[in-house]
Amino acid sequence: MNRDERRFLELVLANPTVAPVLGRAPELGVGDWWLTAGVLFQSAWNALTGRDPAAGIRDADLFYFDPDTSWDAEDAVIRRGAELFADVPVPVEIRNEARVHLWYADHFGRPAPQFRNCRDAIDHFAAVCCCYGVRVTASGRLEVYAPHGYADLFDMVVRPNPRLAPRSVYEAKAARWSTVWPELTVLPWPDGNTATAGRADG
Repeated sequence: MNRDERRFLELVLANPTVAPVLGRAPELGVGDWWLTAGVLFQSAWNALTGRDPAAGIRDADLFYFDPDTSWDAEDAVIRRGAELFADVPVPVEIRNEARVHLWYADHFGRPAPQFRNCRDAIDHFAAVCCCYGVRVTASGRLEVYAPHGYADLFDMVVRPNPRLAPRSVYEAKAARWSTVWPELTVLPWPDGNTATAGRADG
């Protein structure tokens, strides 16, 4: 574990929601799972700016990947999670990322790619600062997925990631975040990008 990864974990674990979710998630019985999105990067922003660890954080996104893409299978995991995380201060939103392509077009008006795993799903978040995942390995070690590194996060820079999200989703999220964390530097959407649909990421 390098210095930036250690710093990242120290920042996100300052939020008392994070450790219980990470500690209990293996009990869901799913293989490829990650705690991701807003509960991570927004916890880091709170720690960096001296705010309450939970300020502005609406939920905790927990991704898993299961080739069984039936609604019933996902619902069973969601129900287990509702009991497992009943006392967590924010809702824990559990989703099978293998199913995203099945419902995405109905919600956003265009198809999404069929994700290969949870890392692939994280790679498609609306902003670079969203693209983090943390999980507990079978050996009990914390593992971090940070495809873009940590510079933007530590510098509180919001940068678009137009792989899937539209400009409107990115700008709406950046505007909300800026009302809670006015220290953010929000970079503009790149000219000429034609993405027209997005997904939630905190």
